[in-house]
Order: sequence, then C-alpha cells, then structure tokens
Amino acid sequence: MRHLDVVTADVDVRLGARLSALRAEHGWSLDELAERSGISRSTLSRAERAETSPTASLLNRLCAVYGRTMSQLLSEVEAEPAPVVRAADQTVWEDRAAGFVRRSVSPPHAGLRGELIEGRLAPGADLAYDRPPVPGLEQHIWVLEGELEVTVQGVAHALGAGDCLRLRVWGPTRFRCGGDRPVRYVLAVVLP
Repeated sequence: MRHLDVVTADVDVRLGARLSALRAEHGWSLDELAERSGISRSTLSRAERAETSPTASLLNRLCAVYGRTMSQLLSEVEAEPAPVVRAADQTVWEDRAAGFVRRSVSPPHAGLRGELIEGRLAPGADLAYDRPPVPGLEQHIWVLEGELEVTVQGVAHALGAGDCLRLRVWGPTRFRCGGDRPVRYVLAVVLP
C-alpha cells in the first residue's frame, strides 16, 4: 500500500468520526441531515463509518449545512497547525473518482482568516460545487501549470499558467481541466 493511501485512509477515519460528531452536536438524525444536505442517508452513513472516502462535492454540501469551509472541516481532523508547515507535514486529500488532489499548504488557523491550498486536477477532471461552503467566501485562483476553466455563476473563465482569478463565491462553481495535461493551481481562501 502506498504511503498516500495510508494517509488518506487515516484522514477518512478521522473525517468520518468528525462528521458523525457534527451531526450529533446539531441533534440531527441521518434522515434530517439527508434532507438538509440533499445527500442520501446511506451515503452519509457510509462516510461517517469511513466505509467510503467522501467526494469533494459531498464534503462541500456538508460544509454548507454546517457553515464552514472544507478546509475548516479538514483542519478539525488534523493536529493543531504550526506556524511553519513543512511540505512533508501538509495534509493531502484525494478524490480519486474525480481526479482531484488537494494539499493543505497553509491550513486554517483560529486566529487567521486566510489559507492556501494546492489543487491538482487530472486531464478531463470536472468538479462542480452546487453552493459555496460559506456565502461570500473570497477566493484567488492562481494557475501554476496547465489550463483550468473555472465557471462562476454561469460565466466561464479560461486560465493558463500564471493567470489569477479573484472572486467572491455566492453560488455554484465548477473547476475543469479540459487540456491534455494535468493542471496545478494555488487556491487562496479568505473568510468573509
């Protein structure tokens, strides 16, 4: 088993436990959470028991229900972030089905509003989020390698290496790697 597989499995177990705890903190049954999130009861149950690795889309929907960013949720299953985050210590999460790898370069911290994420999409990867995790979330998307198409409120933005898109997220977004090479980008997220 690859090191990344072991790390991802460990994160999935802690993430499942945190998702279960969040639901309990709100006093919701699986049926109530399914109704609020639009995710099936069985999918929620499998994610909480870490029987499946949640997709980016599923986590985004749950974050919207719980009023937090995906990075905030993932940081809740990580150790307390240090001021210096060494490359070897940066949490990597992978949505294999979607062809998406997410590295938390500068994870969220209680005293800070911003964070940095490295995203990698395989050729043909297409991630669609039906809502922002936090309405009005500020994002800066800087493409390092490849080509990325970002659609915000129905408007597509074609980005190449070195291009940066700045926005506040109020509605659906879509990230797509339409080229024949992977795309690597930095996502700077700032809470409103």
